[in-house]
Amino acid sequence: MTTAGAYGRERCEGVDSTEVAAPQKPRASLEELWAQLEALPRSVKGEILDGQLYVHPRPLPRHSRAIGYLGHHLGGAFDYDDDGPGGWWILPEPGIRLPNSPEVSPDLAGWRRTTLPVLPPSGEPLRVVPDWVCEVLSPSNARYDRAVKQPFYARIGVGWLWLVDSREETIQVSELIGGSWVIRQVCSDEAALRLPPFEQIELPLSGLWLSPGV
Repeated sequence: MTTAGAYGRERCEGVDSTEVAAPQKPRASLEELWAQLEALPRSVKGEILDGQLYVHPRPLPRHSRAIGYLGHHLGGAFDYDDDGPGGWWILPEPGIRLPNSPEVSPDLAGWRRTTLPVLPPSGEPLRVVPDWVCEVLSPSNARYDRAVKQPFYARIGVGWLWLVDSREETIQVSELIGGSWVIRQVCSDEAALRLPPFEQIELPLSGLWLSPGV
């Protein structure tokens, strides 16, 4: 048998040559990933999911407005307004710390108060999987939200997922059934709708989308 180097081709009699893979760089520890996360510039946002650090740009104005608009209407009705249905915590970009995923930060997340009776003390992260998550898609993060975060949310057991596309002016509502996402509703040009899991109120969608000149 002859060998063409530790990382080259190896040939044996009667066996076709195959490429020998180079050794993989040791995976960073969660402590190392956390240090990398804290060293990121403020112009980007980082998350650590399943032991891997993901970095992407901070939201632009229209993205941020969509988060604020939905947070205002859902948070007001289900969280902090006295005259709403209540029963939820609705938080923008919460820091959620889960096993092997110490920094999970959806655009919006909600917990039923039966799931999370009280918020953690000041300075402490959330350690409970949300019942509902909303991600606002933009050109810089749409692929990441769909290819990475959507299956991640299914693995950890998020019950409901909204994907809001401000360019296409659509909201896709999915429910987790048997570990897989089932699309329950896709809406676009309706003026107002009742969307699960918040069917108790009518959500005004006409104000969510801004015309190009606004």
